[in-house]
Amino acid sequence: MANLKVVIGTLELVNPVISASGTFGYGLEFVDKLDLRRIGAFATKGLSLNKRDGNPMPRICETPSGMINSIGLENVGIDVFEMEKLPEIRKTGAKVIANFFGETEDEYLEAARRLDAMEGVHALEMNVSCPNVEKGGIEFGSDPAFLEKLTSLVRKAIRKPLIVKLSPNVADIRPFARAVENGGGDAISAINTLKGMSVDTATRRPRIKRVFGGLSGPAIRPVAVRMVYECARTVKIPVIGIGGIASLEDMLEFLIVGAVAVQVGTMNFVEPGICQRLAEELSVWCEKERIADIREIIGSLKTD
Repeated sequence: MANLKVVIGTLELVNPVISASGTFGYGLEFVDKLDLRRIGAFATKGLSLNKRDGNPMPRICETPSGMINSIGLENVGIDVFEMEKLPEIRKTGAKVIANFFGETEDEYLEAARRLDAMEGVHALEMNVSCPNVEKGGIEFGSDPAFLEKLTSLVRKAIRKPLIVKLSPNVADIRPFARAVENGGGDAISAINTLKGMSVDTATRRPRIKRVFGGLSGPAIRPVAVRMVYECARTVKIPVIGIGGIASLEDMLEFLIVGAVAVQVGTMNFVEPGICQRLAEELSVWCEKERIADIREIIGSLKTD
């Protein structure tokens, strides 16, 4: 059997398949659909210091080859996660990446410190596609200089691996990848959702109450592959590819352009056991192609 192990910072995964934040709940919702020990890891719903109820309905709609969501980062809050969710998650034997966010630098730091101290959390993923209330609502991840500063502050405050999830809603993603690397981040995950909109022509109203939302699913995959390629060529830290993965072929695309691992998001709603299936298919494919180690595939793109 091929060696599918990959390393992100000090985190070793049995294979490069991770479920994406916001599409996999707290992992517990999927324990009857797959064996969490058979996938690399799962990323939790985005966690904040306090409970959030999220945005008003409707906040999800289907689009051609994808979906738009504006959930509003609804979550139980870090206290409930630690007391009620994490003890049950630990029983599964899963590798856990805690996704987190804040509205101020202090909130990011406090959330990171709290999660870093929790047994059963193996790495942190920082969502920077959030409005900074101290800066008039500008996203934390929209300014490379500020992103580097925030990454540095959080990196110095924790011991576990820090992954920074980048927004695609920028003119050029490469300066943001460099900002994470310069700030000491252990890895980049790319990309978050693309800003989108859909209209019901019968009512002439937006299908999302908040008008705009995040577009995800197969429709965004070519954009995501391009951005992951750009990030992987720009920085030396690992890049985790995200965006519309629905098959083994899709996953291989990301690995070939330089992703060390991938995250599967929207397709969890369609096929709850897809992460385990993809991990198993990757193993079979490597054996068939006589690939001894997954590192033979990573970054193997030929452009000449």
